[in-house]
Amino acid sequence: MTQIQTPKTTATERSALDRFFKITQRGSTVSREIRGGITTFVAMAYVILLVPLILGGVTDINGDKLSIAQLTTATAFSAGLSTILMGLVGNVPLALAAGLGVVPVVAFQAAPHMTWPQALGLVVIMGVIIVIMAATGLRTLIINAIPTSLKNAIGVGIGMFIAMIGLVSSGVVGNAAAGGPPVTLGVDGHLTGWPVVVFAIGLLLMLALFVRKTPGAILISIAVATVIAIIINAVATIDPKSWGTVVPEAPDSLFAAPDFGLMFNIDLFGGFAQAGAMTAGVVLFTLVLTGFFDAMGTVFGVCDEAGLTDEKGTVPGMGKILTVDGVAQIIGGASGGAGSTVYVESATGVGEGARTGLTSVVTGGLFALAVFFTPLAAVVPIQAAAPALVLVGALMMTQARKIDWTDLEIAVPAFVTIVLMPFTYSITNGVGAGLIAYVVIKAARGKFSEIHWLVAVVSVVFLAYFGINGLEVALG
Repeated sequence: MTQIQTPKTTATERSALDRFFKITQRGSTVSREIRGGITTFVAMAYVILLVPLILGGVTDINGDKLSIAQLTTATAFSAGLSTILMGLVGNVPLALAAGLGVVPVVAFQAAPHMTWPQALGLVVIMGVIIVIMAATGLRTLIINAIPTSLKNAIGVGIGMFIAMIGLVSSGVVGNAAAGGPPVTLGVDGHLTGWPVVVFAIGLLLMLALFVRKTPGAILISIAVATVIAIIINAVATIDPKSWGTVVPEAPDSLFAAPDFGLMFNIDLFGGFAQAGAMTAGVVLFTLVLTGFFDAMGTVFGVCDEAGLTDEKGTVPGMGKILTVDGVAQIIGGASGGAGSTVYVESATGVGEGARTGLTSVVTGGLFALAVFFTPLAAVVPIQAAAPALVLVGALMMTQARKIDWTDLEIAVPAFVTIVLMPFTYSITNGVGAGLIAYVVIKAARGKFSEIHWLVAVVSVVFLAYFGINGLEVALG
C-alpha cells in the first residue's frame, strides 16, 4: 500500500494543510502540531470529570441536581466543538473547555437563586454579549489599550498561576493547620503519599527530557507517570481520595454511550423573573467580567509564549480569536454546561512546539472522541499531568525580562498583576488589580494624558467588581 501511494499526491495534500494553517511559516511541523494537540488534551482531560463534579454537586432553587453523566457529555462535546472552531477560525494553538472561573459563578451564585435552565440561560446571554463586544471591536480595543508591560505581566502571572495549580493539585502545596501559614509544603509541612511520588518522578523525568530537547518530552513524561501511577495504585494500599478527581485505574470498559439530555435545556430570561432583575443582573455582570478577562489574559499569555505576538505586543487576528471565545460561551451554555473559554493548559501544547490551529483541531477532535470514550478520562491522574503545568509555568516566567522593573509606574502594577493571579486563583483578579494600580499611580503623578480612557473605564468597572458584595448590600 505504501508503494502505490504517489509522492506527488502526498506532497500536495501536505502543502494544502501547510498553507491553511501556516505551519511552515510559523516554524512548526505537522508532527509537532499533532503532538502538541495530544499533550494539551492530556493536560486538560481532568476537566471532563472535574466540571461535572462541581456542577453536579449543587442543587438549584428547586432542589434539583444535574446528571453527572449528562454533564460529562456536555463538557466533552462543548470543549471539542469550541476547540475545533478555534483551530479552524482563529488558527492558534488554544484549547477551550468549561471555564473554571465561570463554573463556580454558575454553581454558587446563579443556581441557588434560580433553576438550572435559567442559570444556563444566563451563560448563553453572557456569550452573546461577549460576541457583540468582539464583533464590534470593543473587546480588541480594550485589550490593545492595556500597556505592553502589563500584558507581559499577565503572561508571567498566568505562568505562576498554572504552576500553582500544578503544585496544589499534585499535593506538593497544601493548606496548613489552624494557626499556621495560609499554604505549606504538602500536609502540615511534609510531603506524604504515593501520589506525590508520582508527581516527583514525572516532573524530574520531564525536566531531564525537556532540557535534552527530546521530541515529545512532556507527552512522554505524562504517559510514563500515568503507567507508574496505575501500577502503584494496583499494588499499594492508597486512599483513593489522595489521587484527587481521577484515580489511576485501568477502565473496565473503553466505551460509554453519550447522554445529550441537557442539550438546549435552557431558559434565557427566566432567571430575571425568578431571582429578580438585581440578583440576575449581578450574576450576569460577574459572568461577563470573568469570561472577558480570563480569556484575554490567557490568549495573550499563551500566544506570546508561542511567539505569535507582533512588535507592538498585540496578537494578529485577535478579533477572530475573541469572537470564537464568545461563541464558545454560547456553545457551553446551550450544551448544558458552563460556558467554554480558553484554557491556560494550552501552554503545555505550546511547550511541545505547537504554533498553529492544527493543534487545536487535534485537541478538539480528542475531546469530541471523549464523548464516546469517557472512561479513558479516568485513567490519567492529575499528578501525572501536573508536571507539565509546572514546567510551562517556568517557561512563561521568562516574559518577566520584558518588564521595566526600574520604572515604578510599571513595576508596581506588574507586580500586583503577577502575584494576585496565583494567590487568589484568578486571572481576572490579577488583571483588575493591576489595571487599578496602574491608573492610580499614573493619576497620582499627574500623568493623566498617559491613561487611555478605556483603561480608566475598565478600572472603574473592576472597582465595582471587587466591591460587588458591598454594592449588593447597599442596593438591597
